[in-house]
Amino acid sequence: MCGIVGYAGKQQAAPILLEGLTKLEYRGYDSAGIAVRDGDGDIAVVKAKGRLKNLYEKTDNGNAVPGTSGIGHTRWATHGEPSETNAHPHISDDGNVSAVHNGIIENYQELKDKLLKHGYVFYSQTDTEIAIKLIDYYYKKYNIGPVDAITKTMVRVRGSYALAVMFKERPGEIWVARKDSPMVIGITDEGTYAASDVTAILNHTRDVYYIGNLELACLKPGEVHFYDLNGDEIQKTSTHVEWDAKAAERGGYEHFMIKEIHEQPKAVADTISSLVKPAADGSSDGGLRVDLSNVGFSDDELKNVSQVYITACGSAYHVGVALQYVIEDLARIPVRVELASEFRYRKPLLDKNGLVIVISQSGETADSLAALREAKAMGITTLAIVNVIGSSIAREADRVLYTLAGPEIAVATTKAYSTQLVAGYCLALQMALAKGAVETGRYEELIKDMEEIPGKIEKILDDKERIQWFASKFANAHDIFFIGRGIDYAISLEGSLKLKEISYIHSEAYAAGELKHGTISLIEDNTLVIGTLTQSGLHEKTISNMVECKARGAYLMGLTTYGNYSVEDTVNFCTYIPKCDEHFATSLAIVTLQLLAYYISVAKGLDVDKPRNLAKSVTVE
Repeated sequence: MCGIVGYAGKQQAAPILLEGLTKLEYRGYDSAGIAVRDGDGDIAVVKAKGRLKNLYEKTDNGNAVPGTSGIGHTRWATHGEPSETNAHPHISDDGNVSAVHNGIIENYQELKDKLLKHGYVFYSQTDTEIAIKLIDYYYKKYNIGPVDAITKTMVRVRGSYALAVMFKERPGEIWVARKDSPMVIGITDEGTYAASDVTAILNHTRDVYYIGNLELACLKPGEVHFYDLNGDEIQKTSTHVEWDAKAAERGGYEHFMIKEIHEQPKAVADTISSLVKPAADGSSDGGLRVDLSNVGFSDDELKNVSQVYITACGSAYHVGVALQYVIEDLARIPVRVELASEFRYRKPLLDKNGLVIVISQSGETADSLAALREAKAMGITTLAIVNVIGSSIAREADRVLYTLAGPEIAVATTKAYSTQLVAGYCLALQMALAKGAVETGRYEELIKDMEEIPGKIEKILDDKERIQWFASKFANAHDIFFIGRGIDYAISLEGSLKLKEISYIHSEAYAAGELKHGTISLIEDNTLVIGTLTQSGLHEKTISNMVECKARGAYLMGLTTYGNYSVEDTVNFCTYIPKCDEHFATSLAIVTLQLLAYYISVAKGLDVDKPRNLAKSVTVE
């Protein structure tokens, strides 16, 4: 959560900081602020409650704040309500230290009590102010430099953090440190940049450095120096980011979400083409194979996997639920899907020959990172499915399967979800082949069908006006229920989440057979019930459950494949997706439900890209 930027260079800092914060506002938008050192060495702090536009107005787009080095922050509130007082940056009592922070200081009360005894006064409700004044305390008590003051603080603090710090006595320097929260650094001839996410600095450079866990760095104009927790300088290699800076712009679309929905065909195609290659044996039949050599998996390793454990949060968890059905059916091995926030706390029993798959768009999700570390501590092989090169989860997992979604700005995920799905399909197919659970002919048919997914998504998008019309009818709904069986249940979970997070309409997803075990009591006249019907073997069962809802006054929407026109005999409104292999139905059906959620939110006049109380990357527990 929260977005951090920093700049030390030759240009005026404030406009650069505001530009970076604009790219990071999806990480939090309760308040924002900047701290900039002017030519006289003084540090000017400007903060504003609410959206970033308020800070733009307060600083005259940054032009009213002189100085060539500074830090900025956009906040998702944890400790302390959204307010100008609680907004970052925070400063020490005498202005010696100013800093911004992403994360949570767990032992803040203990540290606050210590600092109170030493005469420090606190003006905010934040844990950040405590961390900043602890840095100041060590800096002054021991008369030591920034490296020692920051490392002593890092050792003393429990929790997660990314910090960007300025010292009044150190002009032209910005110090950054991290534990479990992301931080990336870029260098150009014009200056040195720091940010929570690479999207904030893509306009300036695509060659970046990732600070490791429990490391810190000193940014100066055109240079950066890295240090470990012992204070010893260390060397790092830069990473080139392929993302186009324009990919993080709206590009004429009204919202990032609808832009990213339309980017799904390309993102899915790019991810598939990165993993599906012509057969290595050079056979003349033009056969295709899933190639996991870049991931680091051989067929022998896949063959020996005894069980798969998938752990993730939110939409990534819903990807895991869908993949559970796909992997079990194709590869015929047991799969268990777990919420990452519960994984380590239940003291999991894992087979030593199992594979733990951690799914995360950002690669920084706190609970997923904790689950990964738990699995590694138990000696189980881990695989990360992530979208961000060099992210914490990518660096710490034994194997990495990168999705090629590109930057995703809207808080509600769309294309990242879809690319995670096809990455999982590729893994499932190769595991099935390695284990001999599918024959070569069937395997090649499935690959061919999977490669047709992008084109079929395009067809759904071409017919989106019908969904837009239907969405307008239910913009004022109070409760909406999604039901399905098997893979359709997994689709329903994500469809329900998309709707509730951006429209604020209460919605729930149920395995269709469970609806009558209590929940059906909530059905009233005109309650919308959306039934997903892509699995032919479960079609009639779900229809029966929908009829039970209709008998109690529900308004029924059916989501099925072309050809299943008999559904129209039961439902009030039916929408169709192209036929595909039923293992891959999630990739198509979810696009319809993304559009439904989007158009309901637009009809209600809500901020689609920045829904209330949410942030893009959940980097705290």
